[in-house]
This record gives sequence, structure tokens and C-alpha cells, in this order.
Amino acid sequence: LHVTASNSEVSNTQNWSNFTPETLEELLEGDSPVFTNMTADWCITCKVNEKIALNTETIRELFANSNIEYLKGDWTNQNAEITQYLNKYDRQGVPLYVYYGPRNTQTGMRPEPLVLPQILTAGLVKKAITE
Repeated sequence: LHVTASNSEVSNTQNWSNFTPETLEELLEGDSPVFTNMTADWCITCKVNEKIALNTETIRELFANSNIEYLKGDWTNQNAEITQYLNKYDRQGVPLYVYYGPRNTQTGMRPEPLVLPQILTAGLVKKAITE
């Protein structure tokens, strides 16, 4: 018996890297946009956001076509490095989604990081990235 996934389901190919402050810093020294997702296994909102917004084919394609580096931090066990990152954005917990736009080729500067709402839709993510 061969079962094919419906269009709403996406392959399990991982399109993100593990978050560490060093990895983020290294990526931000480059020119590509960066999207961070701070999540935890017990975070229901995080799971819903991933299912309806981040793990959709539309957003996966947008990330790929825009050369977005996608970092995911797992705060399930209250990782201290992620706690520091959350505190930097005045957050006490997850989810936290931050988009760092691409470096401007003329000025060499990046726009200010954009903190996305805690409840995501694919449209919100797309808007943050394309505007």
C-alpha cells in the first residue's frame, strides 16, 4: 500500500538549523536574512504556529527562494542561552519569532530585527519577510 501526503502536509526534510548564539552571530555577519524560532515541546502555541504557518509549503518555498537562514531554538529544558535570547527581547517564554532582514548592499547595514506576533499565520510571516 502506497500512501501519498496531501498538499497540506510537507515532507519531513528539515529546513532549519539548531539555534546557538554563535551560529546566529555568524549568520548575522553575512548578508542573508535570518529567521529565528524559539520553541519548546510543551508549547501548544508553538506547535500550532509551526503547523499552520512555518511548516507550510508556501513558507518553506519563501524561505528557500529568499535564501533565509532558519534557526530553531529548543527551550523545552529552559536552555540558558535561549533564556538570554528571550530576555534580550523582553520575553519570559516562548514562542519568540525574530526576522533579521538582509544586509543592504549600498549601506552594509541590516534593518532593525523584526519581532513577529506570538500567534502566526503564513500571511503574517510572508508580510514580515517581503515588506
